[in-house]
Amino acid sequence: MQTATNRKTILREITPLTQHDCFTLFSRVKSGFDFPLHCHEEFELNFIRNAKNAQRVIGDHMEEIDEIELVLAGPNLQHAWFTHKCTSKAIEEVTIQFHRDLFDEKLLRRNQLSFIRTMFEKSVRGILFSKETAQQLAPRIMELNQQHGFDSVLELMSILHDLSISRNQRFLSDATFNSTEKYTYNSRRIESTFEFMNQHFQNVITLADVAKKANMSEVSFSRFFKQRTGNTFIDSLTEIRLGHASRMLIDTSHSVSEIAYRCGFNNMSNFNRIFRKKKGCTPKEFRESFSGRRIFI
Repeated sequence: MQTATNRKTILREITPLTQHDCFTLFSRVKSGFDFPLHCHEEFELNFIRNAKNAQRVIGDHMEEIDEIELVLAGPNLQHAWFTHKCTSKAIEEVTIQFHRDLFDEKLLRRNQLSFIRTMFEKSVRGILFSKETAQQLAPRIMELNQQHGFDSVLELMSILHDLSISRNQRFLSDATFNSTEKYTYNSRRIESTFEFMNQHFQNVITLADVAKKANMSEVSFSRFFKQRTGNTFIDSLTEIRLGHASRMLIDTSHSVSEIAYRCGFNNMSNFNRIFRKKKGCTPKEFRESFSGRRIFI
């Protein structure tokens, strides 16, 4: 069991990308995955083919992958792929890493780049693009290393734009697992609501509490919140609590029951049921699945 003094941490990768580069690309064929769970300051776009039944870990989300996949991981989001049940000896992988400031903030606020900006904001949870999108963009990603200079930068921007407007994107990690996420729903009311829920997630929070804080009626706020975030207030609060619980399961030696109560779940059976539904495993299994994948720094 981990303790506060010997707690394992995530490997922080120092990428070879310099401040004079726009992006770096690694293209390789291999027989398995051997890089540990890690994070870094840069965005990472990972294209993988012929690795069915390998396991992907993004933040607090884990699942076996399909024959082809394309994932965007935002800055400082822990991620890794593991061989797991994959039997292929010819795994194709293309990894593209680029600076978080490659696109100037003022540039991203132009109307024509609004979809890319939104995608970058959501990438701190990890974005899995649809199989159809991965197949459609595969040739361009595989051939990107054949481009040169300015043409390669333009092609990367074009690929990112096509990804940003693609359909059926999936967000992988819980919203609060990566503490660097900023909620930007273009509404101060929504932002302050999330700030309030993150500050008081361990306490009882009702719709009346947040509606009052937003200076709206409960019915109006509930409708407003759903329109702006795509989630109900209860679903968002549960997601925030699960994000904090997941982080504590990895980073502390507290018991599962203690973590549940510390994160605002006052019923253990309810916590276990919700956790299994969202993660596909029990809290104990989740904690055990991370052991041995982190290294001392």
